[in-house]
Amino acid sequence: AQRLLWLERYVASRAGVDEADAPTRIANGITFDHVSFRYPGTDAVVLDDVNLTLPAGSVVAVVGENGAGKSTLTKLLARMYDPTDGRILVDDTDLASIDPTSWRGRMGGAFQDFFKFEFLAASSVGLGDLPRHEERPAVAAAVPGGGADDVIEKLPEGFETQLGPSWHNGRDLSFGQWQKLAVARGFMRDRPLLCALDEPTAALDAETEHQLFEKFAEASRAAADDGRITVLVSHRFSTVRMADHIVVLDGSRVVEFGDHETLMAKRGTYAELYGMQAAGYR
Repeated sequence: AQRLLWLERYVASRAGVDEADAPTRIANGITFDHVSFRYPGTDAVVLDDVNLTLPAGSVVAVVGENGAGKSTLTKLLARMYDPTDGRILVDDTDLASIDPTSWRGRMGGAFQDFFKFEFLAASSVGLGDLPRHEERPAVAAAVPGGGADDVIEKLPEGFETQLGPSWHNGRDLSFGQWQKLAVARGFMRDRPLLCALDEPTAALDAETEHQLFEKFAEASRAAADDGRITVLVSHRFSTVRMADHIVVLDGSRVVEFGDHETLMAKRGTYAELYGMQAAGYR
């Protein structure tokens, strides 16, 4: 009941707020201007005075050890949270002044805490773009992007298979199979301005994750005319080395920013962590 009351108060607080629609393209980039964030009711700073620009048309990887603030940064981009201090600018427009529903309507991608939608297999993927969730050609085109071809092929009725153990004769899936469907949902929108992948492939092997990230990167670079930005979050450094820019978070702060070769040449935090992880695979 307390959660419901909080939600009702929050909705009431947003009533009548004049917010703009999301832009149709990103000309320059998305900028974090002295952004800090603390979760409500805590004093711990999750992100501390972040100053960062994600250039339009780029593929940006975010890396760092657990608890460094990677997921928080992506959720701020999705406007699931607003900064405690500072602001996020989409070109010259404060993200806080853009209608959240409109902004998320221009987003694609997947998060690590994805939901298992117990619908028909086609609908579970199609929900990535709600207005087109029943368009089978769009769903069929999204499935290979998420590497979910094998999941659909193994289902007894393909796209028409009822998913989930809550249903009589509903087909349950492994965690990895649910994860592939979640990533496929991220390919449903044709022209998102922002694609965010926050470790959505943790249950998959490094090679599969790399292939999926490459597909998102290729789609982003093919749509450079609208300034699409793709943000990849991973704990596997080898899978994100192809990014145009790499953001290194450490202790809630951005400590390095650059491409793979530049950061390796600096012999700083990124090079140290990359080397440690590479040694673990030998």
